[in-house]
Amino acid sequence: MKTILIPTEDHDAMPAVLEGVRLIAHAFGSYMEGFAVRPAAGTYVTVEPVSSLAIAGAFDEDAARQARAQFEAFMHAHKIAHGKKEPAVFSYDWPREESADDTYIGSHGRVFDLIALGRPGPEPQNPRTPPLEAALFDSGRPVLILPATPPKAIGRNILIHWNRSTQQARTNAFAMPLLQRADKVTVLMVEGGTVPGPSGEEAAQHLRRNGIKAEAVTVKPRTRSPGEIVLEHAAELGCDLLVKCAYTQSRLRQMIFGGATRHILANAKLPVLMAH
Repeated sequence: MKTILIPTEDHDAMPAVLEGVRLIAHAFGSYMEGFAVRPAAGTYVTVEPVSSLAIAGAFDEDAARQARAQFEAFMHAHKIAHGKKEPAVFSYDWPREESADDTYIGSHGRVFDLIALGRPGPEPQNPRTPPLEAALFDSGRPVLILPATPPKAIGRNILIHWNRSTQQARTNAFAMPLLQRADKVTVLMVEGGTVPGPSGEEAAQHLRRNGIKAEAVTVKPRTRSPGEIVLEHAAELGCDLLVKCAYTQSRLRQMIFGGATRHILANAKLPVLMAH
């Protein structure tokens, strides 16, 4: 994970995003690139209250300058070197002067090993959902999703939600650099919340063959949803990272996340590495 893209804007999880990326970049000697992200033109339309006519809003470029200031202040505070080097070293850059809309995350993110974003929420101060959708479904890269509380560690104690799917197998492959550094990896399978495929023990065995300290756990859902069970186990085990695939129940651009994905995105208190 030598290159990390950080779409930057003013929301309550931005400090946690920057700290989470710093932890990973320090471990892998990674290059971190920031840019100011803004909503796509069609998403910031307001309604004039008297005539009820739709009026396109204008993105305030002051927000782009503020995003850059926050990003660079964090890097300076942690004495992180500025500039691009090849091969990558622990460093950062902000190559774009102007902001870019959400779709840029999906295209530019294809040449990074990881994209980092805040966990979306319903309040105005929370991160927005469209950046996450663009990253997950258009970039082909894994996404690190962070809650508002800055993490103290990432990737020492990892929980994998194994649902036997192709998407989860791909997500595990993306997570391999982190899994190989972990002290403990638990492969959790929830009965009834899977598709046909290899068992949790077979998934754990594959990881062990790659030198990873992994063990499998299978649980019955009883009256709880798979998403609830996953987050409960992550909390009980003291995990600092959840590896979870993202999938949709619709191929339309207005994505409908699967039930477990939706619950985890709404409630996770720990960082989540997600891929599609």
